[in-house]
Amino acid sequence: MNTRSALLVLALMAPLSAQVSYKGFNPANLDPSVKPCQDFFQYAVGGWAKRTTIPAEYERYGVDQEIDTRTHQILREIMEAAAAAKAAPGSEAQKVGDFYASGMDEAGIEAAGIAPLKPLFTRIDGVKDAASLADVLADLHRLGAFAGFSFSIEQDDKESSRYSMALAQGGLGLPDRDYYVKDDPKSKELLAAYRAHVAKMMAMAGFQAGDADRILALETRLAKASMTRVEQRDPNATYHAMTPAQLKSAAPGFPMELYLKALGVPAPDRFVVRQPAFLAELGRMMQHLPADQWRVYLRWTLLRNAAPALSRAFEQEAFAFYGTKLQGTTAQHPRWKRVMFAADRGLGEALGKLYVQRAFPATSKAKVLEMVENLRTALGARIDGLDWMSAPTKARARQKLAAMRVKIGYPDVWRDYARLEVKRQPYVLNYLETHRFEFQRRLAKLGQPIDRNEWSMTPQTNNAYYSPTMNEIVFPAGILQPPYFDATADDAVNYGNIGATIGHEMTHGFDDEGRQYDADGNLKSWWTPEDEKAYNLRAELVVKQFDAFEPLPGLHLNGRLTLGENIADLGGLKIAWSAWKLSQKGKTPVGKIGGFSPEQRFFLGYAETWRTLTREESLRLRTITDPHSPAKFRVNGPLANLPEFYEAFGCKDGDLMKRPLGERPSIW
Repeated sequence: MNTRSALLVLALMAPLSAQVSYKGFNPANLDPSVKPCQDFFQYAVGGWAKRTTIPAEYERYGVDQEIDTRTHQILREIMEAAAAAKAAPGSEAQKVGDFYASGMDEAGIEAAGIAPLKPLFTRIDGVKDAASLADVLADLHRLGAFAGFSFSIEQDDKESSRYSMALAQGGLGLPDRDYYVKDDPKSKELLAAYRAHVAKMMAMAGFQAGDADRILALETRLAKASMTRVEQRDPNATYHAMTPAQLKSAAPGFPMELYLKALGVPAPDRFVVRQPAFLAELGRMMQHLPADQWRVYLRWTLLRNAAPALSRAFEQEAFAFYGTKLQGTTAQHPRWKRVMFAADRGLGEALGKLYVQRAFPATSKAKVLEMVENLRTALGARIDGLDWMSAPTKARARQKLAAMRVKIGYPDVWRDYARLEVKRQPYVLNYLETHRFEFQRRLAKLGQPIDRNEWSMTPQTNNAYYSPTMNEIVFPAGILQPPYFDATADDAVNYGNIGATIGHEMTHGFDDEGRQYDADGNLKSWWTPEDEKAYNLRAELVVKQFDAFEPLPGLHLNGRLTLGENIADLGGLKIAWSAWKLSQKGKTPVGKIGGFSPEQRFFLGYAETWRTLTREESLRLRTITDPHSPAKFRVNGPLANLPEFYEAFGCKDGDLMKRPLGERPSIW
C-alpha cells in the first residue's frame, strides 16, 4: 500500500469527531464499518439509517421529509393565521383561511357525511346511454375525477407555440395497469384487497357491495387497453394529431362531440391523442356495456376521488388501502397536514406568496443562478468534447442548451385566484371546487398564447423539474434549503447536492426522451442517424446496469422504465463536477474539512441528497410504477461509473463501486 492510499484509509476509518461543524453534510451519518468502494450508499448514510425509524405517518423517510417538516410548519402558521383573521371577502387570504377552516371543521364534516355529493350521485343516476354518459363524464372531469379517460389542455408537443386538447388513457382506481393484468401471487393479493376495499366503500355510501365485481371488470378492461409505462416513455408513440373527423374514424363509439358540448367548448381543429387504441376500446365500452355498470363505476370514481375530504370513516378506509396496503404506512398524517396538502394543490401560489417572504432570501436566488450558469458552461464544454457526436448535432445541442430557460424560487407573475369560490361550507365542496377551478383555468388556455411565466409546481414544493416543451428548468424555493442547498456552505458540498440536481434537470433535456425535443420545445428530430445510433448504444449500457439491481428478492428494477432518470443522474453528476471545478478557478483551495478532501465532500454531499429509508410495500409499488430508481441505486449506480469517484476514494479494479471499463455508460 502506497503512502497516499494509507493516508486515505486512515482518514476514512478515523473516529468521527463530535466537534466537527459542517454545513450540508453531517459526518455522523456515515457508517465507517463499510468500505466506500464496496457500497458507497451504506458508507455515506448507514450511520443515519441505523439510528432512524420511519415515522408511522410516512411510507418513506429521509432528507426530503426533514425539509418538508420545516416548510409545513411555516405553511401551517400561514393557514392558521388566515383562518383566524377577518380578511376581505374574495381576497386570497379569505380563501386560504376559509379552505383551511372548513377542512379542520371535523364536526361539520361528520355531520355532512356524503350529503354534499348527493346532487352528483343523482346526475349519475341519469346515465342511460352513451350521450348521457358523455355528459356525466364531463361533470366528473371538471371536479378532477377522471372516469373513463384523461382530458387536459397541454402545450402541443410538435407545435410548442400552441395549446391543444390532449386525450389519454385513464380511469383506473389502482396505480397502474399491471395491477389488473399480472397473475403473480402478490399482484393477485393486491387485486383481491382492492376489490374488498371497493365493496366496503360502496356499502358505506349506501350502494351495493356486490357492485365491486362489475367495477373491477370495467377497470380491468380499461387496463388491458392501456399502454405500459415503458411504452409511454416514447413521446412519438404517445403523439397522434387528429382532426375531429379522424378521431371519429379511429374511435367511432367515443362521443367526443357530446363531451365537448357538455364542457361548453367548441371542437378544436385537432386533438392530440395519446393512445388511439385505448379510446377505440373506450368507445366500444360506452356503446355496449350496460348503463347500470357505467353508473356503479361512476359512483365509485366520484367516491374514490372525494374520500380524502369526506367523513372519518371514508377517509380512514381509503387510507387503509392506499396508504397501508399499497405503501405500508401505518398512520395518517395529522389532520392539519392533510388539509395543508389539499390547500397546496388548490391554492398553492396564494400560499407561496407568503411562504417565500419568510423562507427564501434574495441572496439564495443569486447564488443558485450563479451555479446554474456554471453548470450551463460545463455542459456546453462537455458537448464540445464528445468524441461520438458529429459537429452538426453538437451545434444543435449547444443551441438547445443556450435556449434553456431558468426559473428559480417563485414565479415572476403570480396565479390569479379571482374566479375560485371558497367559503365556510362542507369541506368536500371546497375540495372539489379547487379541482373545478383548475380544470376551467386550463380550459381557458385554448386559443391563447403560451404562458411562459406559468409554473407547474408551487414555490413551497420540495422538488424540481425540466419541461421539454418549454425547454426550461424550474427550481422552487422549497428545495433550495439545507441540506440540499446552503448559500453559506462549502462549494464542494453545494455542487454535490443542489449542483448535481441542477445538472440532473439540465440533462433531462438530453435524456432518451428529452433529446427528441428541439430548442423551441418541439418534438422534432435534430440528430443525424449515426449520432442517434451512438446515443442509443450508450443508453443500452445504462439499461443493462439498472436491470441487474434487485431492490427486493426476486424484484428487479426496470432499466427501461427508469432510463431517463438514470441518464439524468449520471449526466448531472458529471456536469456538477465540471461546474464545481470551474467555480474554484481563482479561489483559495479550501482543503480538508472533517478529514475529507473537497473531492470526497462532493460525493458525500451527493449521497446526502438520497438519505432515505423506504417501507417494503412502498418500495415494491415504486419499483413497478416509478421512473426513478430507489435511493440506494441513485447513489451507487452512477458513482460506480465515474473515474473521479474512484480517484477520490481510492477504488481499485474488482471493487464493487468500480465497474469494468467496457460496462461503464458514458453519454454526456
